[in-house]
Amino acid sequence: MTGRQRERRHRRTGAAVVAAVVMAGVGLGAGGCAGGDAVAGDAGGDAAVVLHRAADRLVEAGSSKARTSMEMAAGGTRVTIRGAGVYDYRKRMGQLRVLLPQDPAGATERRPITELLAPGALFMKNRGAGVPPDKWVRVDIRTLSDGNLVTGGATDPFAAAEVLRGTRSAKFVGRTEVAGTGVRHYRGTADLGAAAKKASEGNKEALKAAAKGFATAEVPFDVYLDDEGRIRKVRHRFSFVGGQQKSPVAVASTTLLYDFGASARVRLPDTDDIYAGKIAEE
Repeated sequence: MTGRQRERRHRRTGAAVVAAVVMAGVGLGAGGCAGGDAVAGDAGGDAAVVLHRAADRLVEAGSSKARTSMEMAAGGTRVTIRGAGVYDYRKRMGQLRVLLPQDPAGATERRPITELLAPGALFMKNRGAGVPPDKWVRVDIRTLSDGNLVTGGATDPFAAAEVLRGTRSAKFVGRTEVAGTGVRHYRGTADLGAAAKKASEGNKEALKAAAKGFATAEVPFDVYLDDEGRIRKVRHRFSFVGGQQKSPVAVASTTLLYDFGASARVRLPDTDDIYAGKIAEE
């Protein structure tokens, strides 16, 4: 097998595995398929300008721990996928432990999926029938129609922040608390196409793909910033059509960031540890 043939297989099998996480894996279908500036509202700043810079504030913070929640609804069925881990905003790398919901029959217990996030790539372990337990599946996120905002079962924390670079309209809602920290709550709408133009190199193509692949490029959001302008919580509402679904699937993705400065060492798999074989249907 040539190197080019192997890469094509990586893309085909990887995309199938990621699609299975959200679609077949949760029973909604059968495959396919976010410091120093003035803060708006109570400090006189412009809401959109503040939100455009929220991702930069995370880079200044360096790293954090993260919790993710992805709620999906289609055809009267609602499921939630949860994740937890760490993220390095300067290296654009993270690690999450993602828990899929129990399968409808309840016959088997789903193992946690380990996901490694890197610029342009997603690595997954413990996902895909026939994949050896010590092997990883690599996915080029540029091949995903949602830019991996949805199909990995968790939105990349930095990509979630960069969606806000496309903020078209926003308003200051008021002050509140998130996990005991005082925050400012904003509500608005972002455009994925605009976000892609302003995003970092690692997210430009992914967000551009999402702008074309979702049912709409307009993304409503609620975001909570602390007094240093860092995101503490962001909730996006996506809509897409995939798998056997004829109507759009509604997705609410929530990312909670805390413990800024936490150690976030992420080691990507060696080439020999990446699975290149065929992935069986589950």
